[in-house]
Amino acid sequence: MSERMLRDKILPVLSAMSMLLAIGMIIFYLPDMKGAMGETLDMSFRIFYFHMPIAITSYLAFTVVFVSSILFLRTGKYSYDILSRSAAEVGVIFAFLVLVTGSIWAKATWGWYWVWEPRLTTSLALFLVYVAYIVLRQAVDGADKRARLASVFGILGFISVPLSFLSIRLWRSAHPLMFGDTSGSSGGGLEGTSLQLTLLVNVIAFVLLFITLVVYKMQNEMMEERADEIRASLD
Repeated sequence: MSERMLRDKILPVLSAMSMLLAIGMIIFYLPDMKGAMGETLDMSFRIFYFHMPIAITSYLAFTVVFVSSILFLRTGKYSYDILSRSAAEVGVIFAFLVLVTGSIWAKATWGWYWVWEPRLTTSLALFLVYVAYIVLRQAVDGADKRARLASVFGILGFISVPLSFLSIRLWRSAHPLMFGDTSGSSGGGLEGTSLQLTLLVNVIAFVLLFITLVVYKMQNEMMEERADEIRASLD
C-alpha cells in the first residue's frame, strides 16, 4: 500500500465511516441516559459522547506538538516542525469545540453556559496557550528562528495539558468525573457496555479525523514551502 493511497483514499474513507458509525450509535444505539437519582436525562446530555472524545483528541494533538517540538530541537529536521504546526492548528480547532460542547453540556447540567470552575477554566487556558503558539509562529520572521522559538513554546506550553486533564482531581470541581474514584465530584462515572462502547467508537472516530486532517495539513504545508522555494529561486 503506497503512502499516497493511504493519504488520499484509505484515511478519509476510514474517518468518514467511523464518524457515521459514531453518530449513528449516539442517535440509535444508546439507551436513555439516567441521572444520579434514576431520572431520564434530556437528549442534550448525549453531547457528552462528542465532548469527551473531542477533549481526548485535543490532548493528543498537543502531545504531538510537544513530542515533535523536542524531536525538532534534537534533530533539526523541518518535517518535525511542520508536524508541530499542523497538529497545533488542528488541535486548536478541537480545543475550541471542547469549549463549545462543554458549554452546551454545562447549560443542560447547571443551567448556565459557563461556570468558572477548574475544568472549564483550565480548558480555556489550554485553548489560549495554543492560540498564542500559532500567533507566535505568525509573528516571528526567519524560518529557523521561528521553528526554534515555536518548539520551545510547544514544550513549555504542554504543561497546560496535564493541568487541564488533572484539574478535577487536583481541585474541588463541579465537573463530573467519568472514570476513576468519583468521591468528591458530581456524577457517578460511566457504567454499562453500550455507553462505554459508544464512547470508544467516538474516540476512535475523532482520532482518525485528527490524523486525516493533520496528514492533509502537512501535505499542504510542504507544498507551500516548495512553492516558496521556487519563487525565491526565480527572484
